[in-house]
Amino acid sequence: MVDILVNDIIPILVIMILGYLCGKFYFFDDDQRQGLNKLVLNIALPAALFISIVKATREMFVKDIVLTLISIVGVTGLFMLSYWLDKVMFHRTTQEAAVCALIAGSPTIGFLGFAVLDPIYGNNATTNLVIGIVSIVVNAVTIPIGLALVNKGQANDRKNAGQTNEKTGEVVTAPVTDEEYKVLKNEKGIEREIDLMRAEIRNHEGRAKKEPNNSFGEAVLNALKQPVAWAPLLAVVLVLVGIHIPSSWAPSFDLISKANSGVAVLAAGLALSTVKFSIDKESLWNTFYRLILTPAVIVIAAYLCGMGSDPSKISMLVLATGLPPAFSGIIISSRYNIYVKEGASSVALSTVGFAASCIFWIWFLPVIANLFH
Repeated sequence: MVDILVNDIIPILVIMILGYLCGKFYFFDDDQRQGLNKLVLNIALPAALFISIVKATREMFVKDIVLTLISIVGVTGLFMLSYWLDKVMFHRTTQEAAVCALIAGSPTIGFLGFAVLDPIYGNNATTNLVIGIVSIVVNAVTIPIGLALVNKGQANDRKNAGQTNEKTGEVVTAPVTDEEYKVLKNEKGIEREIDLMRAEIRNHEGRAKKEPNNSFGEAVLNALKQPVAWAPLLAVVLVLVGIHIPSSWAPSFDLISKANSGVAVLAAGLALSTVKFSIDKESLWNTFYRLILTPAVIVIAAYLCGMGSDPSKISMLVLATGLPPAFSGIIISSRYNIYVKEGASSVALSTVGFAASCIFWIWFLPVIANLFH
């Protein structure tokens, strides 16, 4: 446990703090920060996911079908549960609850997946398969669902603009248009919270001119156009059809993929430096949901589905799904000016709290494994 803390967790925190300080002292400007994010999301991470998954075999996919199903159903189901609980517990609107789900219900697998799992479990096909599967679910399933719900909520607000909300007693106002946003974002006092997934969000965004019935399908298609989504999917297809990438190609992918973890953690620190946050009941709940409740549900599901014979895979899956919130959520929050304060607070608290929750799960999971043997 001490070795994991010293060799794996502390280096992540040190680099993240370095990124935070670089942001606070304006070592990187907005364009440079955006460039680092694009490097991770559009080049380094897709390369890392692709080359790691193509090393797998069809037999591994068949053997890990339970893990795959738990990832898909678990991540998607917990995303929707977060959405529903936020509406019920905190009386949030559709779009507010959707952004909450994008934050509390989705792990930042792209930015911290390799940085956390590789040092602890090793850079092997199984670890990379877990990261790849969870990454596909987050980028190609939960983000499109969240954006579709945001679009639905905004469409309802446009329809009901000027009326009084029966639950809150507030007058419903129409959301800003894209033209208004272009002006507002340059005004003093309105900050762009984080730029981590700007290019992806532009492609995901639903516009008023689009048909509401097509928003989800279009969001899914736009998600699949992003390298972080199609690269691992392509790798999965190649493995399933039996096409093997020559080993001589691996160094070309490995060289850029090695930049992923370090740059990603630095970029995460830069992102946190732009966030103003406070602690309240909702942000504490979102942090608990992201770091404790979600992994606990995954643990229970894994053992109920018969994965108890391979506790190491359960541990990988728990840490992969128990990472801090996906930064795409706060990007969407800032873009639409929805749930900004609560979202920023949840991201900051969860990122800081992950140092403790990660150690807890690494210690606690072997205890559970021993009970089943």
